[in-house]
Amino acid sequence: MNAAADISDHYSQGGLLARLEANLRKDGVDPARPTLEELAPYDHFHGRGLEATGDMANRLPVSAKDRILDIGSGLGGPARYMARRFGCRVSGIDLTAEFCEVARLLTARLGLEDGVSFDEGDALAMSFEDAAFDGAYSMNVSMNIADKRALYREIHRVLKPGAWLCLSEVAQGPGGEPEYPLPWAATASSSFLATPETTRADLEASGFSIESLRDTSSEARDFAARSRAIVEAGGKPPHRAVMLALGERAREAVANTGRAAKERRTLPIEILCRRV
Repeated sequence: MNAAADISDHYSQGGLLARLEANLRKDGVDPARPTLEELAPYDHFHGRGLEATGDMANRLPVSAKDRILDIGSGLGGPARYMARRFGCRVSGIDLTAEFCEVARLLTARLGLEDGVSFDEGDALAMSFEDAAFDGAYSMNVSMNIADKRALYREIHRVLKPGAWLCLSEVAQGPGGEPEYPLPWAATASSSFLATPETTRADLEASGFSIESLRDTSSEARDFAARSRAIVEAGGKPPHRAVMLALGERAREAVANTGRAAKERRTLPIEILCRRV
Protein backbone atom coordinates (compact mmCIF):
# COMPACT_ATOMS: atom_id res chain seq x y z
CA MET A 1 0.00 0.00 0.00
CA ASN A 2 1.36 3.46 -0.84
CA ALA A 3 1.65 6.16 1.80
CA ALA A 4 -1.32 8.20 0.53
CA ALA A 5 -3.63 5.18 0.55
CA ASP A 6 -2.40 4.19 4.01
CA ILE A 7 -3.20 7.64 5.39
CA SER A 8 -6.58 7.86 3.66
CA ASP A 9 -7.55 4.40 4.92
CA HIS A 10 -6.66 5.44 8.47
CA TYR A 11 -9.25 8.22 8.36
CA SER A 12 -11.95 6.50 6.31
CA GLN A 13 -13.72 3.28 7.27
CA GLY A 14 -17.00 3.88 5.40
CA GLY A 15 -20.37 4.79 6.80
CA LEU A 16 -19.22 8.21 8.01
CA LEU A 17 -22.37 10.08 6.98
CA ALA A 18 -24.64 7.51 8.59
CA ARG A 19 -22.69 7.70 11.86
CA LEU A 20 -22.77 11.50 11.80
CA GLU A 21 -26.50 11.61 11.17
CA ALA A 22 -27.13 9.09 13.97
CA ASN A 23 -25.11 11.21 16.38
CA LEU A 24 -26.96 14.36 15.37
CA ARG A 25 -30.31 12.67 16.01
CA LYS A 26 -29.11 11.68 19.48
CA ASP A 27 -28.29 15.36 20.00
CA GLY A 28 -31.84 16.28 19.02
CA VAL A 29 -30.73 17.76 15.68
CA ASP A 30 -32.39 17.22 12.30
CA PRO A 31 -29.50 15.91 10.12
CA ALA A 32 -31.06 17.45 7.02
CA ARG A 33 -31.11 20.93 8.59
CA PRO A 34 -28.17 21.29 10.97
CA THR A 35 -26.68 24.61 11.96
CA LEU A 36 -22.99 25.46 11.89
CA GLU A 37 -22.95 25.29 15.68
CA GLU A 38 -24.70 21.91 15.84
CA LEU A 39 -22.17 20.37 13.47
CA ALA A 40 -19.17 21.87 15.26
CA PRO A 41 -18.51 19.01 17.73
CA TYR A 42 -18.11 16.65 14.75
CA ASP A 43 -16.67 18.57 11.78
CA HIS A 44 -13.56 20.20 13.31
CA PHE A 45 -11.27 17.16 13.49
CA HIS A 46 -8.17 18.89 14.90
CA GLY A 47 -7.28 19.36 18.57
CA ARG A 48 -9.65 21.66 20.52
CA GLY A 49 -12.07 21.61 17.60
CA LEU A 50 -14.11 24.74 16.99
CA GLU A 51 -12.34 26.61 19.78
CA ALA A 52 -9.00 26.23 17.99
CA THR A 53 -10.54 27.26 14.67
CA GLY A 54 -11.96 30.42 16.24
CA ASP A 55 -8.68 31.26 17.99
CA MET A 56 -6.81 30.92 14.71
CA ALA A 57 -9.38 33.00 12.83
CA ASN A 58 -8.94 35.81 15.37
CA ARG A 59 -5.37 36.23 14.13
CA LEU A 60 -6.04 36.12 10.40
CA PRO A 61 -6.25 39.21 8.16
CA VAL A 62 -9.19 37.97 6.07
CA SER A 63 -11.60 40.16 4.11
CA ALA A 64 -14.77 39.32 2.21
CA LYS A 65 -13.01 39.70 -1.15
CA ASP A 66 -10.38 37.06 -0.34
CA ARG A 67 -10.08 33.54 -1.65
CA ILE A 68 -8.41 31.29 0.91
CA LEU A 69 -7.22 27.69 0.92
CA ASP A 70 -7.90 25.01 3.54
CA ILE A 71 -5.22 22.31 3.28
CA GLY A 72 -6.47 19.02 4.70
CA SER A 73 -10.05 20.23 4.93
CA GLY A 74 -11.57 17.08 6.42
CA LEU A 75 -15.33 17.34 6.94
CA GLY A 76 -15.17 21.05 6.13
CA GLY A 77 -16.00 22.60 9.50
CA PRO A 78 -13.20 25.19 9.44
CA ALA A 79 -13.86 26.10 5.79
CA ARG A 80 -17.54 26.70 6.46
CA TYR A 81 -16.70 28.66 9.62
CA MET A 82 -14.30 30.94 7.72
CA ALA A 83 -16.78 31.52 4.91
CA ARG A 84 -19.61 32.33 7.33
CA ARG A 85 -17.47 34.54 9.56
CA PHE A 86 -15.61 36.55 6.91
CA GLY A 87 -17.82 36.24 3.83
CA CYS A 88 -14.79 35.02 1.88
CA ARG A 89 -14.50 32.16 -0.60
CA VAL A 90 -12.83 28.99 0.69
CA SER A 91 -11.40 26.09 -1.30
CA GLY A 92 -10.63 22.91 0.62
CA ILE A 93 -8.41 20.03 -0.44
CA ASP A 94 -8.20 16.65 1.26
CA LEU A 95 -6.70 13.27 0.48
CA THR A 96 -9.68 11.29 1.82
CA ALA A 97 -12.54 10.85 -0.66
CA GLU A 98 -15.16 10.12 2.00
CA PHE A 99 -14.28 13.30 3.88
CA CYS A 100 -14.71 15.37 0.71
CA GLU A 101 -18.05 13.74 -0.13
CA VAL A 102 -19.48 14.40 3.32
CA ALA A 103 -18.00 17.91 3.40
CA ARG A 104 -19.80 18.81 0.16
CA LEU A 105 -23.09 17.42 1.40
CA LEU A 106 -22.92 19.27 4.72
CA THR A 107 -21.98 22.48 2.94
CA ALA A 108 -25.03 22.16 0.69
CA ARG A 109 -27.28 21.50 3.69
CA LEU A 110 -26.01 24.75 5.22
CA GLY A 111 -26.53 26.66 1.96
CA LEU A 112 -22.84 27.58 1.65
CA GLU A 113 -21.94 25.78 -1.56
CA ASP A 114 -21.58 29.03 -3.53
CA GLY A 115 -18.66 30.11 -1.35
CA VAL A 116 -17.11 26.84 -0.21
CA SER A 117 -15.79 23.97 -2.34
CA PHE A 118 -13.84 20.77 -1.71
CA ASP A 119 -11.46 18.86 -3.98
CA GLU A 120 -10.02 15.42 -3.38
CA GLY A 121 -6.30 15.69 -3.91
CA ASP A 122 -2.73 15.58 -2.67
CA ALA A 123 -1.39 18.69 -0.92
CA LEU A 124 2.01 17.99 -2.49
CA ALA A 125 0.59 18.35 -6.03
CA MET A 126 -2.44 20.63 -5.97
CA SER A 127 -4.44 21.36 -9.11
CA PHE A 128 -4.77 25.07 -8.34
CA GLU A 129 -3.10 27.73 -10.48
CA ASP A 130 -0.07 29.69 -9.35
CA ALA A 131 -0.78 32.66 -7.03
CA ALA A 132 -4.47 31.71 -6.76
CA PHE A 133 -5.03 32.46 -3.06
CA ASP A 134 -4.89 35.44 -0.71
CA GLY A 135 -4.19 33.18 2.27
CA ALA A 136 -4.07 29.56 3.40
CA TYR A 137 -4.31 27.58 6.60
CA SER A 138 -3.85 23.99 7.70
CA MET A 139 -4.90 22.34 10.93
CA ASN A 140 -3.30 19.10 12.14
CA VAL A 141 -2.23 17.93 8.68
CA SER A 142 1.55 18.11 8.29
CA MET A 143 2.03 15.25 10.78
CA ASN A 144 1.07 12.89 7.90
CA ILE A 145 3.55 14.42 5.43
CA ALA A 146 7.18 13.32 5.40
CA ASP A 147 8.55 15.90 2.98
CA LYS A 148 7.57 19.11 4.74
CA ARG A 149 9.57 21.33 2.40
CA ALA A 150 7.74 19.89 -0.61
CA LEU A 151 4.45 20.75 1.13
CA TYR A 152 5.54 24.28 1.96
CA ARG A 153 6.90 24.89 -1.56
CA GLU A 154 3.58 23.77 -3.06
CA ILE A 155 1.65 26.07 -0.72
CA HIS A 156 4.07 28.87 -1.64
CA ARG A 157 3.29 28.27 -5.33
CA VAL A 158 -0.48 28.69 -4.99
CA LEU A 159 -0.29 31.79 -2.75
CA LYS A 160 -0.05 35.35 -4.00
CA PRO A 161 3.11 37.30 -3.08
CA GLY A 162 2.70 38.62 0.45
CA ALA A 163 -0.16 36.23 1.24
CA TRP A 164 -0.41 34.75 4.73
CA LEU A 165 -0.15 31.12 5.83
CA CYS A 166 -1.27 29.85 9.24
CA LEU A 167 -0.42 26.36 10.47
CA SER A 168 -1.93 24.80 13.58
CA GLU A 169 -0.03 21.53 13.98
CA VAL A 170 1.34 18.93 16.38
CA ALA A 171 5.12 19.12 16.69
CA GLN A 172 7.70 16.71 18.07
CA GLY A 173 8.40 17.56 21.71
CA PRO A 174 11.53 17.00 23.81
CA GLY A 175 10.11 13.98 25.65
CA GLY A 176 10.79 11.41 22.93
CA GLU A 177 8.60 9.53 20.46
CA PRO A 178 4.89 9.18 21.31
CA GLU A 179 3.06 5.87 21.54
CA TYR A 180 0.64 4.83 18.79
CA PRO A 181 -2.12 4.78 17.70
CA LEU A 182 -2.78 8.54 17.65
CA PRO A 183 -5.66 10.38 15.96
CA TRP A 184 -3.59 11.03 12.83
CA ALA A 185 -1.75 7.70 12.55
CA ALA A 186 -2.18 4.09 13.59
CA THR A 187 1.59 3.51 13.61
CA ALA A 188 4.79 5.52 13.38
CA SER A 189 5.09 4.57 9.69
CA SER A 190 2.59 7.28 8.69
CA SER A 191 3.48 9.88 11.33
CA PHE A 192 6.15 12.47 10.58
CA LEU A 193 6.51 14.90 13.47
CA ALA A 194 8.95 17.79 13.23
CA THR A 195 10.24 19.99 16.04
CA PRO A 196 9.17 23.65 16.14
CA GLU A 197 12.75 24.62 15.23
CA THR A 198 12.79 22.35 12.18
CA THR A 199 9.36 23.61 11.14
CA ARG A 200 10.61 27.20 11.25
CA ALA A 201 13.70 26.33 9.23
CA ASP A 202 11.69 24.40 6.62
CA LEU A 203 9.23 27.25 6.16
CA GLU A 204 11.97 29.84 5.80
CA ALA A 205 13.83 27.63 3.32
CA SER A 206 10.59 27.35 1.32
CA GLY A 207 10.11 31.09 0.92
CA PHE A 208 8.13 32.13 4.00
CA SER A 209 8.84 34.81 6.58
CA ILE A 210 7.77 33.84 10.11
CA GLU A 211 5.64 36.39 11.95
CA SER A 212 4.90 34.27 15.03
CA LEU A 213 5.43 30.73 16.30
CA ARG A 214 3.79 29.85 19.58
CA ASP A 215 3.32 26.80 21.77
CA THR A 216 -0.39 26.34 22.50
CA SER A 217 0.02 23.67 25.20
CA SER A 218 -1.61 25.81 27.88
CA GLU A 219 -4.73 26.26 25.74
CA ALA A 220 -4.83 22.50 25.10
CA ARG A 221 -4.55 21.70 28.82
CA ASP A 222 -7.30 24.16 29.68
CA PHE A 223 -9.59 22.72 27.00
CA ALA A 224 -8.96 19.17 28.23
CA ALA A 225 -9.78 20.17 31.81
CA ARG A 226 -13.02 21.86 30.78
CA SER A 227 -13.98 18.87 28.63
CA ARG A 228 -13.43 16.46 31.53
CA ALA A 229 -15.58 18.63 33.78
CA ILE A 230 -18.41 18.57 31.24
CA VAL A 231 -18.26 14.78 30.94
CA GLU A 232 -18.04 14.27 34.71
CA ALA A 233 -21.17 16.42 35.05
CA GLY A 234 -23.00 14.09 32.68
CA GLY A 235 -22.63 16.05 29.45
CA LYS A 236 -21.11 15.20 26.09
CA PRO A 237 -17.53 16.24 25.31
CA PRO A 238 -17.41 19.40 23.17
CA HIS A 239 -15.03 17.72 20.69
CA ARG A 240 -16.36 14.44 19.27
CA ALA A 241 -14.83 14.36 15.78
CA VAL A 242 -12.11 11.81 16.57
CA MET A 243 -14.68 9.37 17.95
CA LEU A 244 -16.88 9.92 14.90
CA ALA A 245 -14.09 9.26 12.38
CA LEU A 246 -12.12 6.52 14.12
CA GLY A 247 -14.87 4.64 15.93
CA GLU A 248 -13.59 1.96 18.30
CA ARG A 249 -9.98 2.97 17.61
CA ALA A 250 -10.57 6.42 19.06
CA ARG A 251 -10.39 5.55 22.76
CA GLU A 252 -6.79 4.33 22.65
CA ALA A 253 -5.75 7.12 20.27
CA VAL A 254 -7.19 9.81 22.55
CA ALA A 255 -5.56 8.25 25.61
CA ASN A 256 -2.18 8.20 23.87
CA THR A 257 -2.68 11.82 22.81
CA GLY A 258 -3.19 12.93 26.38
CA ARG A 259 -0.19 10.97 27.63
CA ALA A 260 2.05 12.31 24.84
CA ALA A 261 1.08 15.89 25.67
CA LYS A 262 1.61 15.38 29.41
CA GLU A 263 5.06 13.88 28.83
CA ARG A 264 5.96 16.60 26.30
CA ARG A 265 6.41 14.04 23.55
CA THR A 266 4.18 16.21 21.39
CA LEU A 267 3.62 19.96 21.34
CA PRO A 268 0.69 21.81 19.74
CA ILE A 269 1.99 24.84 17.88
CA GLU A 270 0.56 27.65 15.77
CA ILE A 271 2.61 29.48 13.15
CA LEU A 272 1.68 32.59 11.19
CA CYS A 273 3.92 33.48 8.27
CA ARG A 274 3.98 35.30 4.94
CA ARG A 275 4.90 34.26 1.42
CA VAL A 276 7.98 36.23 0.48
